[in-house]
Amino acid sequence: MSAAVGLHRKRFDPAATGALHGLRVVDLSRLVAGNVLTKVLADHGAEVVKVEPPEGDTLRAWRTRGVSTTWKALARNKLGVCLDLRSADGAGVVRRLARDAAMLVESFRPGVLEAMGLDPAALLEANPDLVVVRVSGWGQDGPFRHKPGFGTLVEGYSGFAAQNGFADREPVLPPMYMADGYAGLYGAAAAMIALRHAENGGGGQVIDLSLFDPIFTMMEPQMANWRLTGQVKPRTGSRSTNSVPRNAYRTADGAWVCLSASTQGMTEKLFAAIGRPELAADPRFRANADRLLHVEELDAIIGGFIGARSLEGNLAHFDRAGVTIGPIMDAARLDADRYVAEREALVEVPDAEMPGGWLPMHGAVPRLSATPGVLARPAPRLGEHNAAVLEPLLGAEALERLRASGAVREAVPAAAAGEEPGAP
Repeated sequence: MSAAVGLHRKRFDPAATGALHGLRVVDLSRLVAGNVLTKVLADHGAEVVKVEPPEGDTLRAWRTRGVSTTWKALARNKLGVCLDLRSADGAGVVRRLARDAAMLVESFRPGVLEAMGLDPAALLEANPDLVVVRVSGWGQDGPFRHKPGFGTLVEGYSGFAAQNGFADREPVLPPMYMADGYAGLYGAAAAMIALRHAENGGGGQVIDLSLFDPIFTMMEPQMANWRLTGQVKPRTGSRSTNSVPRNAYRTADGAWVCLSASTQGMTEKLFAAIGRPELAADPRFRANADRLLHVEELDAIIGGFIGARSLEGNLAHFDRAGVTIGPIMDAARLDADRYVAEREALVEVPDAEMPGGWLPMHGAVPRLSATPGVLARPAPRLGEHNAAVLEPLLGAEALERLRASGAVREAVPAAAAGEEPGAP
């Protein structure tokens, strides 16, 4: 169902260009992290050549009611080429693509790229300015380099799950691809840093991007705090161990709000807003250190006030008081939210597989004033752009030979293959 407030409807424009126009990226990655990385680049105009195996990227199999929504979101703006990389000819096509590219992104287990005959050293010898991003679970070196590394394992190993959840229950893994998402965003930044170095004459290089490093970095300063206290940070649910009050509170109509008053001034404003200004002088709640010791008592007071009022009543009351409180949103609420629509945080694009013919997807991030992100094309069908990408590169005769050998796989009509059709 479309948002009640009306999401901005966009149409793909193949002529649209962004700040990275002219930058070719060869994307051999699978699953989430590499696809997030190259989506950021593609959204800002890079020509991302998505190289898939004959069975397609695993994301195509992540379906909701038969629709590959994750693939549609993460593969937009990319060109699709289908190669059998187990064949010498297929790997040879990748070497030829890399020779003229600015970047190559891969996410095989360490050593697999070399086994394919695509050793980064050889790629850099052929193209000294190439930036090679190697995505893996645990990194290209170290004792875990050969272990499989899905984000779930990293979210557990990094210390995140141990801190997430409530003290009297099990550690909680995130319900979305957090480690992969962090790695994709860090990877996009790292790729552009390396590209700047190459463009300044420093040459290309290899980026060792593990799923572990970015999420572990986001956990800082957990290790410094451990060394200082000798105590492992407990799970505290929605509370903070740094500042109080901070929690999720249920409203009278069964909704939830989140509140954070992490400065002394905001806490005193909150006390006044709930009709208890005297709490600012109460020895239990006077300073943040005091409030940390008496969090249960303070949460009971705040929760009692919020629990006696509806969601809208709470939001209106605290908004007038200038207190930092907000609703806890779910997909149903977000789909009808004015802020999300007017910020174009969500937009709608044509898609024949979706109800009503429109697919909601996130707008381009980050937002640039002079060179905003673009919507050039929908996620490709498997091998959709074989001819468009490979014929100018290899020539018509060589492309036909590779088709005949099976190294290049042709796109199969969507109705026969079960692939999602392009937008009308």
